[in-house]
Formats: sequence, C-alpha cells, structure tokens
Amino acid sequence: MAKPKIFVSFDFEKDRQYKYTLNMWNSNPNFEFTCDDRSPSEIQTESVSVVKNVLSRKINEAAVVVVIIGEDANRLHKDWREIGYRNWQNYEIAKAKELRKRLVAVQISSQYEYPEELRGVNATRVYSFTQDAIIKAVRGY
Repeated sequence: MAKPKIFVSFDFEKDRQYKYTLNMWNSNPNFEFTCDDRSPSEIQTESVSVVKNVLSRKINEAAVVVVIIGEDANRLHKDWREIGYRNWQNYEIAKAKELRKRLVAVQISSQYEYPEELRGVNATRVYSFTQDAIIKAVRGY
C-alpha cells in the first residue's frame, strides 16, 4: 500500500532545516508518509506563473499540507503582488484550502506569527517539531 503524500510549506531561506529533517525521516522505510515537494527556490525559475503551476500540482497530489510556521511565515515577499498573497506560504495555504486539503500547522515558536491565510482555519495544530507529534497530526489524531 502506498504511503500518503504530504506537501510541506516552509520558508526556504530560514526554515529549510525543518524540511530537510522531514526528508531525513522520509528516507526511513518505516516512516508513515512521504513528502515530495519543491520550494520556489528549488524550482529554479523567476517565473511566478511557473512556480504557481508546480506548487499547485504538488499540493493537489498531496493528502495533507504541513505548514512549518517559522519567523518569516507571514513576511511580505518582494513579488507579493504577482503571487497574489503576502508570500509563497500564504499562496500554498490558499491553494490547499481551495483544493480542500487537510492542513497541519507546525508552530516552531509561540512568538512566530501565523501566516495570514492560516488564521481562522480549522488546521490541526502542532506545537513542537517532533516526529511523533507530526505523525499524529498527519494521521488526524
């Protein structure tokens, strides 16, 4: 049976170590889900429309969208007007809501502001970045 896919929304500049940790967990064959996504920096294009298309496809393929809420999760991106949201994370959350994907919000610190698009949303909240907490949230417990 195939493992459920997750899409990880994160700030590439400041929070990629969390994504890399998820990738490391993912390399364990006993890990309960698989994550395969691309940040706008990893897509390697300056075209906002190309990035949107790739992100939209990856979010659509996922069962759950895990949002890593770091220090810059709500920071205004230089291309925010073209993106249509404050930043890429807000775009990814909005797309996940549009596609009716389940959201898991992993708050790295209580001091960090929730992305605008995540406010008032019925997301599963996780208050520590641990394998057990994230697995339980993705499972829906």
